[in-house]
Amino acid sequence: MISRSPALLLLALGATGALASPVAAPAPTPAPSLDNALQKRASCTFSGSNGASSASKSQGSCATIVLSNVAVPSGTTLDLSDLEDGTHVIFEGTTTWGYKEWTGPLLQIEGKDITITGASGSVLNPDGARWWDGEGGNGGKTKPKFFAAHDLTGSSSIVNLNIQNTPVQAVSINGCDGLTVTNMVIDNSAGDSEGGHNTDGFDIGSSSGVTITGAKVYNQDDCVAVNSGTDITFSGGLCSGGHGLSIGSVGGRDDDTVENVTFKDSTVTKSQNGIRIKAVAGATGTIQGVTYSGITLSDIENYGILIEQNYDGGDLHGDPTSGVPITDLVIENITGSGGVESDAYNVAIVCGSGACSGWTWSGVSVSGGKKYGSCQNVPSVASC
Repeated sequence: MISRSPALLLLALGATGALASPVAAPAPTPAPSLDNALQKRASCTFSGSNGASSASKSQGSCATIVLSNVAVPSGTTLDLSDLEDGTHVIFEGTTTWGYKEWTGPLLQIEGKDITITGASGSVLNPDGARWWDGEGGNGGKTKPKFFAAHDLTGSSSIVNLNIQNTPVQAVSINGCDGLTVTNMVIDNSAGDSEGGHNTDGFDIGSSSGVTITGAKVYNQDDCVAVNSGTDITFSGGLCSGGHGLSIGSVGGRDDDTVENVTFKDSTVTKSQNGIRIKAVAGATGTIQGVTYSGITLSDIENYGILIEQNYDGGDLHGDPTSGVPITDLVIENITGSGGVESDAYNVAIVCGSGACSGWTWSGVSVSGGKKYGSCQNVPSVASC
């Protein structure tokens, strides 16, 4: 029998580490924050004829996507509709599209907290003259719509985009919440002499909290058309060559509610109309809380101010109806002295019975044209 002294036993145990202090379990690794995730993702640059497809395939792994002189093939959408939250998209140089008769869109961007920027000197130019035939979406060649800015939410923004020569409608804003658009240029002025038609600037539907500031639109249709939506503001803008600042047409769509829309501090020139609100005859819907304030009109060809509840695809057709009431309308500080052409009408208002109420009408100076002789059910505060 071998015996060991307590001292030798302690020494032996110490040598083997059997009595070492216990080691704490490792702390769990925290989930990465959005900021950390963005830092780990790459900044990616795409260019040339393969740039569109490569950007589309890689969009989920790039914190910043730089599109530098991308040439999008014919019949192809530059598709960035599956971006990670917080992605920054930058256009550099000239982005072009090949020619094909199809419906488009040529560009589609969606996501949350997305920033879309046009670098200095950049241009998005689909060369719409190849499709222009004077018929727009009403016939002739099948023309692709340009930019589907859909489902942009959170704090998304579009800054300094320069768009030229779209085949038909330029920018469709739909399903957006919290989108801001700053200093966008939409220049389809070449279409004045080359057959541009239905080249709407901004078509807005089913969106809320949209703010457009400092836009310049040269085109051959509505500068802005709010077809449905709430809390929408267009300010500091210039509209030239088109159909003016429009609500509607409202009625006959899946969403026929327009509420709290403001057009302010903007100029409409060389256009068919200045201010226009279109409610579809026989339809139902709501136009409430629309404000036009600080609008300057010049060289207006048809109507300085046109408000109608008998729109049927054309202006002022037949008897007005009351299914789309126009309430709480504010028309104030409208400068258009001599701004309407002599064979046009200064103001035309055609309302259904009891369907126009709660209006404010002040500081309206629109002249140069004729008096419209068929106004109906005009609120007492307004003049027609």
